[in-house]
Amino acid sequence: MPNFLFYFLILCCGTGFLVHKNWTAKESSGSSRPVDFKKFQKNYLFVYFCVMAGDWLQGPYVYALYSSYGFDQHDIAVLFVAGFGSSMIFGTFIGSLADRFGRKKFCLLYIVTYIASCLTKHVNSYSVLMLGRLLGGVATSLLFSVFDAWMINEHNARSFEGAWIGETFATAIFGNSCVAIAAGLVANFASEIAPLKNLRGEDFATSNDGGVFKGGFCAPFDVAILVLTLGGAYIQNNWGENFGHSSGGSVGADDTIKVLKKGFDSIVYNPSILLCGMISSLFEGSMFTFVFMWTPALQPSAGEDETLPFGLIFAAFMVACMAGSSLFTVLSKSLPIEEISKYTFVVAALSLFVPVITTSYNLIFVGFLVFEGCVGMYFPAMGTLKSKIVPESQRSTIYNIFRVPLNVIVLGVLLTKMEMSTAFFCCSAMLATAAACQFKLVAVLKEKDDSKGGEGGAVDEGGDEESLLH
Repeated sequence: MPNFLFYFLILCCGTGFLVHKNWTAKESSGSSRPVDFKKFQKNYLFVYFCVMAGDWLQGPYVYALYSSYGFDQHDIAVLFVAGFGSSMIFGTFIGSLADRFGRKKFCLLYIVTYIASCLTKHVNSYSVLMLGRLLGGVATSLLFSVFDAWMINEHNARSFEGAWIGETFATAIFGNSCVAIAAGLVANFASEIAPLKNLRGEDFATSNDGGVFKGGFCAPFDVAILVLTLGGAYIQNNWGENFGHSSGGSVGADDTIKVLKKGFDSIVYNPSILLCGMISSLFEGSMFTFVFMWTPALQPSAGEDETLPFGLIFAAFMVACMAGSSLFTVLSKSLPIEEISKYTFVVAALSLFVPVITTSYNLIFVGFLVFEGCVGMYFPAMGTLKSKIVPESQRSTIYNIFRVPLNVIVLGVLLTKMEMSTAFFCCSAMLATAAACQFKLVAVLKEKDDSKGGEGGAVDEGGDEESLLH
């Protein structure tokens, strides 16, 4: 078995070095950001960390809770498939509504929807749990679209420098990794305070019916509700509203379809947006596949009588992600983000090819850590690229359309029993394709820049919306 503690400590030292390098570089350059920007950034990041904590708190306990209720592996798999299917179908429409009626409202809708999903976990009823998965799928689509859309719109509306968006994304990813580690510890503590029992005090084994349960694996969901409520209250009191499409008025099915069609047209007829969407789907599809596959990939290293130190491995992954976001901050000071992204995808493809060509668990684990580092670099880089390329009026709509092929990939992984080496080969191939798309995207942006006489670099291609459709 690999010495997971050794790798964790090495990562902590490396991450500490990168953080110190960033801090000293900022201090020596004297390039302090304006007070207004710092206030805006904190205003966004507080909410972002709350909503991500709500997600991290419950994530590790969903399968465990379903299993505790006595459902078999097939029943649980159907619940997971329903969640991703819901995200794929309903999330696409919800994104277009957020652009029209306001991103703040739909950030609050995320809070309400995810709290409702958490509440369903207390009921040992398959139909109620299915409803919870459907609500959770909708909430996931909102989480990864409307919050970014709100922040980018506010950033631009306040006339902050475009390059500072990357700083906000990098800080968000770094902090999110810290939140994930803390959430794991809190959730573990909460789940052990009291055993899982129904309201009459009976545990599952002695209960004669389904009923409503509390304690045990339900507790992390209750903590998530508290954190989400805090985030929702902060949004309500401190965030302003912003829109993509003009606000006001009622909207019917025809209007929603028109908005979706416009979003699809913007993707199809603008090579930059299309490539951006392909890259997002391929990378994040590989990332979700990795989430499902890393445990069976490493489990044999523990032998028959031992279990993997899951908490330590997860913490190592999160620190690697923190190192990646810190490295992005260092590199972005001297390299264009488009260039950083190219080599991030190449390294990611190579890292997940390691399990295909070797059975050395030390090498496999190092490959996994490198991939997590690439994840830490990917999110701030892609967040910045999408902020430049995707038109503001359709941002939430297009972000959710990007998630459709991602959910198709995830559903394919859930429904297909692939060998481990085959799954990682597919991941590596998707990442290599993403790298090729990124090289093409750089060429497209350069060609567009040259055609404008070199003005402004890789600017927002969504500025002239009508030109996208011709």
